[in-house]
Amino acid sequence: MDEALEGRRLAALFADLCAIDSPSRGERAVAERVRAELGSLGLEVEEDDAGTAIGGDCGNLLARIPGPDEQARTVLLCAHLDTVPALAPLEPTLTDGYWENAGQGILGADNKAAVAVLLILARRLAEQGSPCAIELLFTVAEEICLQGSAAFDRSRLHSEYGFVFDHATPIGGVVTASPTHYRIEAQFTGAAAHAGLEPERGRSAVLAAARTVAALEQGRLDEATTQNIALIEGGGAINVVPDRCRIEGELRSLDGARAEQLAADFVAACNRAANLPDCDVDVDVTCERTFAGYRHPEASPGVEVARRALARRGYEPFDVASGGGSDANSFMVAGLPVINIANGTEFAHQPRERVSDEALLAMVGVSAALIDEAAA
Repeated sequence: MDEALEGRRLAALFADLCAIDSPSRGERAVAERVRAELGSLGLEVEEDDAGTAIGGDCGNLLARIPGPDEQARTVLLCAHLDTVPALAPLEPTLTDGYWENAGQGILGADNKAAVAVLLILARRLAEQGSPCAIELLFTVAEEICLQGSAAFDRSRLHSEYGFVFDHATPIGGVVTASPTHYRIEAQFTGAAAHAGLEPERGRSAVLAAARTVAALEQGRLDEATTQNIALIEGGGAINVVPDRCRIEGELRSLDGARAEQLAADFVAACNRAANLPDCDVDVDVTCERTFAGYRHPEASPGVEVARRALARRGYEPFDVASGGGSDANSFMVAGLPVINIANGTEFAHQPRERVSDEALLAMVGVSAALIDEAAA
């Protein structure tokens, strides 16, 4: 293996991928780039109908690399194609050893670092042979509550377990627990009136929403739990008592019962505020569990493989109880053990997002070690 050539290919491919805008439900262009790369290796690529199911322009992509024989173990490797909204031109640049966006927006390393790594690994395995059978899955709409992986038909996979590379922490982290997540929303409906002439006739939806937000504890509630009201919108002209207002947010907890209780508390807070004498508005509340949490058993084979692979590459493995979700959550619910592994990226979802060239190269080695350890 020519490591220098592989490194150059990785850098060029990563830059190409990051330069393609691929917001959730708009992944077609980057999917075609991935399809072309896999096709150049002689791999057949299947696309499912998840795009149609979720209102996007592209489905999940699945490719397979055969093992040495029919008895070989099959392992899933997964990365997602979408990013959060770019909000600035995508101009990946390498500065002082770090890939960054030259503009004031995300780089897209979440999760194109993993996409690039898996494509380079696929090239290596296609050329040299793989000790395991590999299923490569590139999902869509992960950033909007894992919609792509949730829509994927688990029965299409033959893997015993799998790995995603979607945690923005130093290499070595193995996510052993992930939270249950709820999307919470309330629509308040009051009565409009002239704010100067007859405000008494009005019933302010904005006031009811504000009372609800003020009553809710936000941020980190405990070591396992967070809650965030991210949006409040309503009203119109300043001389009209606002008759509509909507709030939206999320809550998540490593304790599923705690998350369920907080969802119930949100409903109660909305109803209390709506029924206050100085509000007296109608309210429609939605609490949607978008994904379930999980904890890997200590003796999980996939977790042990991950730890051995990291140690083999010189990293000290450490367990992570994450506050974030990943496609692993969807597969765990579907009965397939999937382990999320830190990929060395930094500042995900922020304009200063970055990843070092060294981390990208290291993750190719970690990914290859995962396959070797799974085969062993």
